[in-house]
Amino acid sequence: MNYVVIDLEWNQPIDGRSNEERELCFEIIEIGAVMLNEKRQQIGDFSRVIKPQVYKKMNSYTKGIVNIPTFELEHGEPFPDTMKEFLEWCGEDYIFCTWGSGDLVELQRNMKYYGMKNLAKEPFPYLDVQKLYGLDYEGRKTARSLEYAVSSLGIKQEVPYHRAFGDAYYTGKILSAIRNEELLTRYSYDTFHIPKTRAAELHVSFPGYEKYISRGFPDKIAAMQDREVLSSRCILCGKKLRKCVRNFTPGGKYYLNVAFCEEHGYMKSKIRLKKTDGGRVYVIKTQKMISADEMAEIAGRRAHIQEVKRIKEEMMRRTGKKE
Repeated sequence: MNYVVIDLEWNQPIDGRSNEERELCFEIIEIGAVMLNEKRQQIGDFSRVIKPQVYKKMNSYTKGIVNIPTFELEHGEPFPDTMKEFLEWCGEDYIFCTWGSGDLVELQRNMKYYGMKNLAKEPFPYLDVQKLYGLDYEGRKTARSLEYAVSSLGIKQEVPYHRAFGDAYYTGKILSAIRNEELLTRYSYDTFHIPKTRAAELHVSFPGYEKYISRGFPDKIAAMQDREVLSSRCILCGKKLRKCVRNFTPGGKYYLNVAFCEEHGYMKSKIRLKKTDGGRVYVIKTQKMISADEMAEIAGRRAHIQEVKRIKEEMMRRTGKKE
């Protein structure tokens, strides 16, 4: 299997919102990629500038970052032709690798806009090299910039940043520098297309944690009433567990709960709610075993949030005000 390390540059409306933007937030204007073999040695490269069809004038913010001369854009190839050529270049047996999680979403959104065949009908795995760098060199997931990682690893800076090929080239160099080969199985999952049915929902096990990606629901309430979303099963033995810390949201971005397995201890679940382009709500749930101290810290956070809520409601009741 080869690694296809991809980077994109895109343009957006000059100002305000447009009818096109509802379907195509960002129009891809450049695709850059390098291909690495199983030993993570570079064996090929791809670089194409795409002629804009939707946003033909460069947004000032984009122009300040992406240094693509106007004459290059004017002589670029149409997106569908470039994408067809790119997929032929990728071959059959490969996995996409990116810096961060945004590029594959925008790639598929552009493909959908032009009526092209889907990359996949459901979630598919890829490697987020930004995440792997953080896990390998800093012991946790981080959001370091590409420039920071390149500098920290002492990689020779021989091509420009903020062009698709240059950023793909450096991302490939960082992927080659990942020391812990086990991390190369720590896949992220692209969810531009989510599972269509309950039977197609994704349950994936990794060393130390498990990930679940649900089908779509009409709204948040329906998602949070689903039995699979709410269930807690030990990721080590599969036994159904009782929650010792019930669902709560620390800040509104996700839900947390903790369940207890008599054989293996405490298990934390983090539930994130996300929306598809069509407005459906889906769930990404991550579960991992934690220590008793971590469980106590989470329980304390929930108790604090509940107390703050109680005090606020009491003050509102006394003053007669409504939220």
